[in-house]
Amino acid sequence: MEKPFYFFSYSGLIRVLGVTACTPAELLDGIKKVPASSIYYHTHKFLQQHHYLSPEPPNDFAYWLNNIIKIKELGEAFASVNIVNFRDLEELRSEFIRILQKFLHDSKYTIANHDNARFYFMSCVSFIFQTPYAAHDLREFTEILEKISINSLYFHVFEARLRHGKNDNDFSLWLKDRGDNRAAEKISALDPYTITLDHLRKRIVEIVHKYGSYK
Repeated sequence: MEKPFYFFSYSGLIRVLGVTACTPAELLDGIKKVPASSIYYHTHKFLQQHHYLSPEPPNDFAYWLNNIIKIKELGEAFASVNIVNFRDLEELRSEFIRILQKFLHDSKYTIANHDNARFYFMSCVSFIFQTPYAAHDLREFTEILEKISINSLYFHVFEARLRHGKNDNDFSLWLKDRGDNRAAEKISALDPYTITLDHLRKRIVEIVHKYGSYK
C-alpha cells in the first residue's frame, strides 16, 4: 500500500541573537559563529515575508553590503550566490565565509567602521504542525496542493530540504517513492528562488498533471 503524503505547515518565532557587525570583518566573525538557523533566516526572510515578489530581493547580507554600507563589489558577490545549489546550510555558510575572506585578503583600502549602520544577526525558530490534509493519490495531491496555505507550500519546498537535512523537496521525494520519477525530476529541477510561491504551486500542479502516472 502506497504511503500517503501528509501536508505540514509551520509558524516562526524571530529571535535577536545579540550579535552585530559594522564592517565586513565583523560580518565574517558573525557568520562564523551564529547558528545555522541565522544563516537560513537571512537568506530566506524575503521569501517568507514577501512571497508575492518575483524575483526575490537579495539576501540580507547582500542588501546590507550594497545599500547600507555601500560596498558594491562585496554586495554583488553575496547577491550572486545561487542558494538553490546548496543542499546544506553549513555549505552555504562556508561559501559566504570564502567570499568575505577573499575580499578582506584582496582589499587594498581601509574600510570605515559603520557604527551607525549595524547588521543585526537574527534567527527564526520554526514550529511545525500537521494540517488536516493527506493525499492518497495524485488526484488528491493536486487538489490539496491548490488550496493549502503558502506556509505549508514553503515548508515542504524550503524548510524540509535545508533545515531538516533532506536531499530534495518533500513533494519530489514522495513522487519518487510512488515511482513517478519523471514528475519528481521535473519538480526538483524548478528554481523556487526565482518565482513566487503561487507560481511555484501552479508549476508543480502542471507537472504532476502532465507527468504523473494516475492510477
